[in-house]
Amino acid sequence: MDRFGVKSTPSRNRSKTALYVTPQDRVTEFGSELHEDGGKLFCTSCNVVLNHVRKSAINDHLKSKTHTKRKAEFEEQNIRKKQRTLTASLQCNSTAQTEKTSVIQDFVKMCLEANIPLEKADHPSVRAFLSRYVKNGSSIPKSDQLRKAYLPDGYDNENQLINTEDR
Repeated sequence: MDRFGVKSTPSRNRSKTALYVTPQDRVTEFGSELHEDGGKLFCTSCNVVLNHVRKSAINDHLKSKTHTKRKAEFEEQNIRKKQRTLTASLQCNSTAQTEKTSVIQDFVKMCLEANIPLEKADHPSVRAFLSRYVKNGSSIPKSDQLRKAYLPDGYDNENQLINTEDR
């Protein structure tokens, strides 16, 4: 083409991808068939990740036989399960997780106030007592993890209480 003095138009050199389209834009465009989580676009009925940059990939998926089959199964079940990314799932704090940490923190605080060494938590009879009579008592870790993970929290909390009482 350069030989004849004809230059190609810039539109032919450009990629066909939409550069500034987010997964949330595609969700608003396609409605309830898609959902976004963690920067990824999911098909709600198929639970697969779709390329949000190419609209043709989304259209092809929505017209596919497997999608129509799974969509029919999905509507029959009437269960609205949406797939989530691993990071979103791990960030979710359930009541059981918060309850577990509060039990462990209270146990460490009790041991510190009663001058009970944390190594006593490793004794088999103490373990049996905690798992039998204390709710979430079996989730209390061994003494080395108590020392590393929960003792600094208790120390910081006590220092804050002492500092507020002094003022």
